[in-house]
Amino acid sequence: MSYVTSTLSNLLHQTAFLNLTWGNYVMILVALIFLYLAIKHDFEPLLLVPIAFGMLLVNIYPDIIAEPYTDALGVEHGGGLFHYFYILDEWSILPSLIFMGVGAMTDFGPLIANPKSFLLGAAAQLGIYMAYFLAIFMGFNGKAAAAISIIGGADGPTSIFLAGKLGQTNLMGPIAVAAYSYMSLVPIIQPPIMKALTTEKERKIKMQQLRPVSKLEKILFPIIITVVVCLILPTTAPLVGMLMLGNLFRECGVVKQLTETASNALMYIVVILLGTSVGATTSAEAFLNASTLKIVVLGLVAFAVGTAGGVLLGKLMCKLSGGKINPLIGSAGVSAVPMAARVSQKVGAEADPTNFLLMHAMGPNVAGVIGTAVAAGTFMAIFGVV
Repeated sequence: MSYVTSTLSNLLHQTAFLNLTWGNYVMILVALIFLYLAIKHDFEPLLLVPIAFGMLLVNIYPDIIAEPYTDALGVEHGGGLFHYFYILDEWSILPSLIFMGVGAMTDFGPLIANPKSFLLGAAAQLGIYMAYFLAIFMGFNGKAAAAISIIGGADGPTSIFLAGKLGQTNLMGPIAVAAYSYMSLVPIIQPPIMKALTTEKERKIKMQQLRPVSKLEKILFPIIITVVVCLILPTTAPLVGMLMLGNLFRECGVVKQLTETASNALMYIVVILLGTSVGATTSAEAFLNASTLKIVVLGLVAFAVGTAGGVLLGKLMCKLSGGKINPLIGSAGVSAVPMAARVSQKVGAEADPTNFLLMHAMGPNVAGVIGTAVAAGTFMAIFGVV
């Protein structure tokens, strides 16, 4: 009888129920909410589903991301499954591969056809630099402030990349979750800001059709951007270089197999590894603290200011062009590709169902990806990180 009692007791103590804290239950609830938003409302499900499931798993079984260790007897114990996924984040491998996939999936034609889009993409980075100084004011050191501020670009891979390069791995989880969450919530966060800063007349502006872009221009663009940007800021090479390599695969027309692999199979494998490992950094102990709350608030401020910066420059360009530019496309300057461009299209269509802004918004959207990578490279250069 004692054997049975002992066995049942051991089984009971092996369950998660006796080991979970109230914080674990809170994070499990957050994970379920994220899953609901992704599945029911289609908020960036490719990102939010693996992140939320990683969050769910780590708060039920924390050892899934445990580091390897050697016990007192000298016996080596391996780490948890997600620990090895997470190492690929720390080494900047997964963020760089994501950029290659994005490049292989993206048509840079709208940006080439309208180079002024670079200005809108740059203006949308305003939130990054404002958040940087605000984070310092709130007590974060320079490197932590820089890593946090990149959330304003709504670019998860760049946020992870910079946090790793600046040695802020302790903040990587909250930063990445905030960045991906705001990317997912673009359709909710951006429209009120866009409508508040524009008039109905401005939202109804129809832009002229973009000029055709030749194949030669599309081939030369990634090569020229790589040379120019990486000569000025070599630290951007892992991100900008891989982005442009993926785009060159797409546009050169002679490596169809590489294009398909980079934009499909490899891209989705990387998203699974990155998403689940990022979600697994959100254990209750690591996530439920004052610093995380500050990061979430700073990220939201940065994202809102970045959206406003793009729209306001769009308004200025609208006036200077005699009303030929719809200010709404400026909001797409944050680098949530292609969600931000779709939101510009949606808000414009609400004002005038015959208005088609998607291709015009893709220019600032792609420019925002490059701009966020440049901002990350700038911070790395400032702090002497290579």
